[in-house]
Amino acid sequence: VQLQASGGGLVQAGGSLRLSCAASGSDISTYDLGWFRQAPGKEREFVAAIRRSGGSTYYAPSVKGRFTISRDRAKNTVYLQMDRLKPEDTAVYYCAAGRGILSTTRSPDAYYSWGQGTLVTVSS
Repeated sequence: VQLQASGGGLVQAGGSLRLSCAASGSDISTYDLGWFRQAPGKEREFVAAIRRSGGSTYYAPSVKGRFTISRDRAKNTVYLQMDRLKPEDTAVYYCAAGRGILSTTRSPDAYYSWGQGTLVTVSS
């Protein structure tokens, strides 16, 4: 599966953005889908995921209650709705697809197809 992320940009603290990740080549419903982010000088970290079976969602504690991951099977696209953004959310955001076991949902090692990344900048 090939992934193309979009939707990043500059937003003020407290604002919202919606990231999109369009998939091609395969049906996204057969993959676990995740969003990760990497800030300058930091390691890539887990943000959110939605499992292929049942659609269960998982979030990092730092974004739970502010971010929402969803998928649209008709559009073969996964989204990350980001509300109440904070300056510490500034990072390059990556979407990813994989077929790992449940316990690895938050690990980037469970994903083997990655989008190119989209930059989110939150100003204070």
